[in-house]
Amino acid sequence: MILKLDYFYYVLGAMLLLVAWMSLTDKHNPRRWSSALFWALYAVIYLAGDFLPPVAAGVLMVVMALIAGFGGVALGRYGERTQEERKSSAQRLGHRLLIPALIIPFTTVIGSTLLKDVHLGSLLLLDPKNATLASLGCGSLFAVVTACWLTRATPMQAMRESRRLIDHLGWAVVLPHMLAVLGLLFTEAGMGKAVAHVVTSYINLDVRLVAVAVYCIGMALFTVIMGNGFAAFPVIAGGVGIPVLVGVYHANPAVMAAIGMFSAYCGTLMTPMAANFNIVPAALLELPDKNAVVKIQVGTALPLLLANIALLYFLMNM
Repeated sequence: MILKLDYFYYVLGAMLLLVAWMSLTDKHNPRRWSSALFWALYAVIYLAGDFLPPVAAGVLMVVMALIAGFGGVALGRYGERTQEERKSSAQRLGHRLLIPALIIPFTTVIGSTLLKDVHLGSLLLLDPKNATLASLGCGSLFAVVTACWLTRATPMQAMRESRRLIDHLGWAVVLPHMLAVLGLLFTEAGMGKAVAHVVTSYINLDVRLVAVAVYCIGMALFTVIMGNGFAAFPVIAGGVGIPVLVGVYHANPAVMAAIGMFSAYCGTLMTPMAANFNIVPAALLELPDKNAVVKIQVGTALPLLLANIALLYFLMNM
């Protein structure tokens, strides 16, 4: 193949390494040494992840967690343009500012549907196992180039803006990565069996409505804790969904799985641990309250969770 997913990991690693260097040379950053170390360690994961022993990669992530936990990741100065310059540029460009943002989904769709089987000579154009992600990487690079061309900015200014966003997000950038690993660890450790033991020991699941409620609420709660519905699903489905709902009440596995994931997404709406959904928008919009998105979504998530319980109760045997 010509465009492997690994190539985009290397690009991302190089960007993080540059962010680390910019943090290190930023004398206005009160934590420039620890901030630089944090982003440099994260860059190593992407640049040398294939060559690192699992233990070494784990140690790097633990060190990163310690740096973030002790407040070692701080904001610096980014060479931003003034408010007047930004306003003038926005008025000049108008709706053309949306073009870079639209390039990303457009390229991703085209690449993952029309170009996934395209060959150039004897080589595939895109990584067949990761055509969507490879297309997303291409779209992102195209968008950066287009944005620089439209705004007449330099690639270095694009990197300054990247660093500004990364610093505003802080440790939350790494959170989805760590939570995905945590989900795998929970699955390998047999967390589903442990959940099944606890639930059946302390809750009477002989009542069908109780079993359905435990399953749906468990999905939401584990997602609140882990920040990732896909990480919560194998734990709760293995502990309650399959042995109780399917095994005892003969639920349709497809219905059980689908509504279970919908319930997990209710948890996603209510947790700052789902950083890419709830913390990133607050940072991008520069909201004074980082949890503003979560607070607004709770009013939607709780009624939706009750609706999922009702739907699963009445539809599970269809």
